[in-house]
Amino acid sequence: MAKKNIGAALALYPCPVVVVGAMVGGKPSWTLAAHAGTVAHSHLMVSLVQAHYINKGIRENEKLSINVVDASWLREADRMGTVSGNKTDKSGAFAWTMGENGAPLIDAARVSIECEVDGNYELEHFDNFICRILATYADEGILNEKGKIDYHTFKPVLFEFPTYEYFLVGEKAGDCGRMNG
Repeated sequence: MAKKNIGAALALYPCPVVVVGAMVGGKPSWTLAAHAGTVAHSHLMVSLVQAHYINKGIRENEKLSINVVDASWLREADRMGTVSGNKTDKSGAFAWTMGENGAPLIDAARVSIECEVDGNYELEHFDNFICRILATYADEGILNEKGKIDYHTFKPVLFEFPTYEYFLVGEKAGDCGRMNG
């Protein structure tokens, strides 16, 4: 199979869509993000353009939530990527609850991860917050018999950057570590 060099293209999409929450000036603020991922079993990374309003609160409080989007609240989540917190107060966009560690959690999110910032790697006008997971909150309706998130039930939304389209998690492709034997 011949491959064509398409340049230095970011080709790790689609990625999970999340709404990041943080307290800014004593009120919750929210932003849509698709640059979030695992960097260790205990840590996540969230990459946000430095000009985002929410970054100020994340830097000051060093606490944030990562609220995983599913189809049930995608429309509301998408709005958080089109409205600037620098121009509009987004504190009332969602019903929310304060997490045990001081980060606002979106009530509609079936999975919310409360984090503390361990560091910030600044690169090309992005804050890349390295976050230690403090607590993960999951709706009991998406947990399996072992208390783990069941992705056959919970279907997070994925975002594909070049086309700006959303997708749902698809069907099972195999069993990790058990496909060759």
